[in-house]
Amino acid sequence: MHLTHLNTRGEANMVDVGDKQETRREAVASGRIVMQPETLTLLSDGQLPKGDVLATARIAGIQAAKRTHELIPLCHALALSKVSVEFEIDVAQSCVHVTSLCRLNGRTGVEMEALTAVSVACLTLYDMCKAVDKNMRIDAIQLDSKQGGQRGNYQRLSEQAPIVTGEGSAGEVSVSERCPSPCVCVKFLAELRERVGESETFVGLDTLSSRDIRGLKATLAARDSRYNLLADQRTLCAINQVMANDDALVTDNDEVAFFPPVTGG
Repeated sequence: MHLTHLNTRGEANMVDVGDKQETRREAVASGRIVMQPETLTLLSDGQLPKGDVLATARIAGIQAAKRTHELIPLCHALALSKVSVEFEIDVAQSCVHVTSLCRLNGRTGVEMEALTAVSVACLTLYDMCKAVDKNMRIDAIQLDSKQGGQRGNYQRLSEQAPIVTGEGSAGEVSVSERCPSPCVCVKFLAELRERVGESETFVGLDTLSSRDIRGLKATLAARDSRYNLLADQRTLCAINQVMANDDALVTDNDEVAFFPPVTGG
């Protein structure tokens, strides 16, 4: 693997992106800050001594994204066209989920800007709440997705344990048998797994109306009405962990994953 921020002598250097084509770039990052339930209640009710906590953290995150090049030495100064910072109060886990989206038309990606926005928003939440709770914890800061650029799209896939479908004995998970080759393995992740009622299934390529994601969706829907939900435009798809659209081709032994849109957390 070649690290572009190192030159031939192993020295840090700023990558020259002048010859790259301008494309639409977008990145989504998320994280969270965990706090005492009492602190979360004060935040939700607007009773913390420093005032409007979420509004302040949102502005801090947006400003941080715009000034990422001043914080991370080898980042380029970017003319961002869009920065959003959103919060979700999670009473069950006693935390605030933070999600940032950054976008531009340019020659380099905006992953660092999205990650910086989440990080500084979380730090601002800590600063705004530390008078009543110094035991808060910031964690799970991660890149959730990116679009555009020479390396293509990226989507972090959810890693959750399979659910029991009720087709096996108590404590067992129903597993589909692989069909005779050629075929593709279709996985259902996160909440789709629960809605469909299974974690994976296999589909023979010879049964597809067309050997692409559109044909795969149609074949699944014809097999069972449970799969009609895959037609929802918000449902995302990846082939072998690379984001794909309805026109993407499928081949023997591909792993096709369907999953809901990324949210904070």
